[in-house]
Amino acid sequence: MPDGSASGTGGQPAPSAPGIDLAGSDPGTVVPAARTGAEAPGTTTTGKDGHTSPVGRLAATVERLRQEVRAAQAEADGRALVELAKGILVERLGCGPTQAARQLEELAEQAGVTPLEFAVDVINQASRDRLSEVTTAFLAAATGRADGDGSSAVRLRAAESGALAARDAQAVADSLLDHALMPLGAVAVAIWALSPDGALTLAGSAGFSAAEAERWWYVPPGVATVARRGLGDREDQWIASLSKTGLPSLGQYQYPDGGRVAVPAGAGGRIHGVLEIVWPAPLEPQPPQIVRQIEALGELCAHTLETSAHQHPEDDHKPRILPDVAELMDLADGLHDPALVLVPYLDAGGDLVDFRIQHVNSRFLDPAGRPRGVVSGALLLEAYPMAAGHSELFEQVERVYATGEPYRTHRMRLTALVDDVPLAAVADINITRHGGSVLLIWRIEDETARLASLLQHAQRLGRIGGFEENLLTGEITWNGQLYSLYGKPDSSGPVPLEDLPAHAHPDDAVAIGRFLRTLLHHRRPASTAFRLQRPDGVTRHIRVVAEPVLDSDGRLFVVRGAYQDISAQHWTEVALAATRDQLVHTEQQASERARLTLQLQHAIMPPAQAPLEAPGLRVAVRYRPAETQNLVGGDWYDAVVLPSGLVLLCVGDVAGHGIEAATSMVVLRNALRGLAVTGAGPGQLLAWLNMVAHHLNGAVTATAVCGLYDPERRTLRWARAGHLPPVLVRVGEAAALPLVKGMLLGAVPEAGYEEHEVQLAVDDTLLMYTDGLIERRDRSVEESLAQLLTAARTVPPTLDQQLDRLLTYSRSDTDDDTCIVGVRVA
Repeated sequence: MPDGSASGTGGQPAPSAPGIDLAGSDPGTVVPAARTGAEAPGTTTTGKDGHTSPVGRLAATVERLRQEVRAAQAEADGRALVELAKGILVERLGCGPTQAARQLEELAEQAGVTPLEFAVDVINQASRDRLSEVTTAFLAAATGRADGDGSSAVRLRAAESGALAARDAQAVADSLLDHALMPLGAVAVAIWALSPDGALTLAGSAGFSAAEAERWWYVPPGVATVARRGLGDREDQWIASLSKTGLPSLGQYQYPDGGRVAVPAGAGGRIHGVLEIVWPAPLEPQPPQIVRQIEALGELCAHTLETSAHQHPEDDHKPRILPDVAELMDLADGLHDPALVLVPYLDAGGDLVDFRIQHVNSRFLDPAGRPRGVVSGALLLEAYPMAAGHSELFEQVERVYATGEPYRTHRMRLTALVDDVPLAAVADINITRHGGSVLLIWRIEDETARLASLLQHAQRLGRIGGFEENLLTGEITWNGQLYSLYGKPDSSGPVPLEDLPAHAHPDDAVAIGRFLRTLLHHRRPASTAFRLQRPDGVTRHIRVVAEPVLDSDGRLFVVRGAYQDISAQHWTEVALAATRDQLVHTEQQASERARLTLQLQHAIMPPAQAPLEAPGLRVAVRYRPAETQNLVGGDWYDAVVLPSGLVLLCVGDVAGHGIEAATSMVVLRNALRGLAVTGAGPGQLLAWLNMVAHHLNGAVTATAVCGLYDPERRTLRWARAGHLPPVLVRVGEAAALPLVKGMLLGAVPEAGYEEHEVQLAVDDTLLMYTDGLIERRDRSVEESLAQLLTAARTVPPTLDQQLDRLLTYSRSDTDDDTCIVGVRVA
């Protein structure tokens, strides 16, 4: 609607009040009321006697005239609807106009509604259109109201009346905004016309400035706008706030945060444009009756866009080209691809239900092999019922007809139903709209060409070349890949089989001769491998396979076969043979090294040690190295009777594995045994052993537990260097000894170690072990130690059985060395 203007029915301006000069404003222009608190100096609005000033009286007059104009507009709109209802009653009741008017008033009074609302109800009963469904619901809700002429039903019918009587889309936009949209809170409306090329043209608008409408009169194809979104989805677009979408649109600076609705204006399955409605503030979700009202207004716009021209005034001199069906049929006949010309097929209600195949060109090929005459003139879904299935062909045709946007795709699967048997084909599809018709072009994929292309690629990837040689005529056929294998240009002649020895390495003459005799003389399929010497000096390893073809008399007349380049396979086999030889040599070296390391292991730590002979004491040991390759680890143990009569018991663990850890372990083990003869206690022995470890080459670190057992007193004095404490098993209970202080060996030059003494009794078992027995990656050391204590409570008859059981049920998963020393008091 132009700035500050209001339109009457049918887009005609309302008459202005006689004798009133409104400063040149259009009829219906709002004149500001007199100021109430900020008047100009010296101006008064009310005298002492209570009468208004001239400015106040003028404002009251303007307001009264505006109300009269609105009433006149409403009366004019209502009069048109009442007259239409009278005409319907005259036709239905067979009475005159006067009797119809009297009947209308009496029926309205009986129904408890206004004559205008009853007139709308009569129109609804007669028309039975989409607008009737909406207005009937409003009338049912408005029954008994006094403001019938202002109800939604009356406004919708008034908007329809104005739209049908409008001379162009601009007048329709004015009528829709004034009668139907302003009561809903809308402030502007735009009617977009869809061009055949997909462009959008502003056919009419209201509520926007003239400059804004001029800037937006044309939107090229492919530009994303609010209206374009409604076209792409073919459904109503309800946008709460325009700024949140980031889409440009008409009035985006005037109402940046306002709500928008884009309604496709379609009729008969074809979209003619878009109705875009603007609200000044963010739009809340609307009730269903408002949504149906907006959809009904979109259908009104479709009728207007379908029956009127939508060109911009500057383009009136440009002719609008809409090819008819005959021209489209001529175009299809000139194409080299199969094509169908489709026209919409509507039902009695004007809805699109199918497309009729109006014409098929001479190059048309039916997937089922049916003649052109059977397909031409049939409905698309009758001829191809499977088009509505997974291929989505019918849906794409319908979309192109509705929006005008072309559709192209490759390798769409088409299915034709012939005698209830589905026949499938693959085709490239091109769908375009021309005026009111649709051109469908499909190029069915040639299966023979596809298989030939597939075979060509397979030969290229497999480096295979085929040949056929006629022995009677001497004709030889090679494919291009075979020329490439031979290193010969395509212009040169092929090589006969009998000349094959001349192109092969002399050492392969015997193998080639055997191949030719089997093939040509014995007439059996044959194959052989040889070295092909190409003209460019390159030697390739080739395998040739051929078979004879006999005629009806049993004579050989054709030989066909193939050459394959197996050079890569040959050199791979050579490399594999060399690798196998290298592996055999490596295995022999590994076996010899394993034998030597096993001898070293047995020399350092015997696999089975005789029980220690000590009074009242039984000692057993178990050792399990972690590194199976070298069979040598860093764990060590010792149990020996000293000259003083005491028994030295110790267990240690050198960091690392293999021979390096084993050599350090030997040094520490022998050093501790030599230091023990001095008679020093276990704390002093570990202090001396720490100095030895610290000064070894390679920064050796280790943990250890050292104990001295007195057979006479049955006491054990022990100390630890960063090692787990021993476990004491007594009368079915197992507990770890106290965790005395002691740093691991080799960390610092000097360190002190605490000692602890424990009194042992007959049948007590003392277990000294390394961390390889209990450590796990998924739990703490405390949890692993608790599991060891649980397992140690079970005491078998012999000490050896107990140690074997602990090794068997060990849950360690760190692949570390394991050493156990068991001591049982007798």
